[in-house]
Amino acid sequence: MSRTEADQHIKMFMVFLILVRVSQHALAAVVEEYEGAESVLLPCQELAPEVNPMVMWTRNDLDPKFVHRRDENGDITGQNPRYHGRTSMKPDALDSENLSLTLKEPQQSDSGVYTCSISDGRDELKVTDVYLQVKVHQVQVKSMEGVESVVLPYKTKAGLPEDTTVEWTRSDLNFMTVLFFTNNSEHTKKPDGLYRGRTTMNKDLLKTGDLSLTLKYPTNRDSGTYTCIVHMAGDILREKIQLTHVRESLPTWAKVLIILLVVVLGVSGGLLFYFRHYFKSDYYMEVDSHVDSVLLPCKTIVCLPKKGEDNNIYTCTAYSSGGRILMKKRVTLNVKGQC
Repeated sequence: MSRTEADQHIKMFMVFLILVRVSQHALAAVVEEYEGAESVLLPCQELAPEVNPMVMWTRNDLDPKFVHRRDENGDITGQNPRYHGRTSMKPDALDSENLSLTLKEPQQSDSGVYTCSISDGRDELKVTDVYLQVKVHQVQVKSMEGVESVVLPYKTKAGLPEDTTVEWTRSDLNFMTVLFFTNNSEHTKKPDGLYRGRTTMNKDLLKTGDLSLTLKYPTNRDSGTYTCIVHMAGDILREKIQLTHVRESLPTWAKVLIILLVVVLGVSGGLLFYFRHYFKSDYYMEVDSHVDSVLLPCKTIVCLPKKGEDNNIYTCTAYSSGGRILMKKRVTLNVKGQC
């Protein structure tokens, strides 16, 4: 080996030691995703060694612990069987500083601490730890017809960094930006037309950690799955909320009116049934030929003057179709006053 080559190796080794010292202070990142998602990205940013470079993603609680490995010849076999066919890195990962790992179809059992490390074949350097939390349940929120607004709740730790970005999206139909927050005016996003002017967040959200979204005048079109994605200091937090807009079959005033109509119709029907005889001029009755007697209804109200000219004896006679007298009843009327 020439002296020039030896000097180059010494310089590379010194750079490697500097990387070791700096990376030892790296904080673990937190990534949240929901079960059923297409994939999740575990971030790792570091420059791989120029000589015999290798990147290793591991989980120390598994055996074998290797989740994914890559050297200058490509991906290395021998990973844990549960990750077979589910992990990938960018083709130029070793030539760039992007050593992030993509995990397909995350499951709840994938939750854990993932370690990203690099090696030059002799020494191994841990770059960062990534805590992956795969969630199962999502928050359910209902909005009633006619309400002024509905709140999609999400709270995280208080005192968020100033470079935190918060994005509320909806992707159950087509991907739409509902609201985007950032302190960097060069990287802003406008909300989709459906939500423009209808969404707000708390002004002190970085201080309080309250990232809840207020949606004004919700309608049936707003029903769907909303996702809040938070990027802060290497962490990626996610919260999914299912919003369901509930339509009332009838407004309250209509329900009250229907109840009143039912009551009025019920009372009217009862009165009509009770006084039905007063509204009939003819009656039709059928009786068996062998009965001893029959009651023929006869109800009326007669208003008479106060004078006693109608005082008399009145006779009610019932005839058969052949003219034979069936019944005769005499009534004495004594008029006392006007009804």
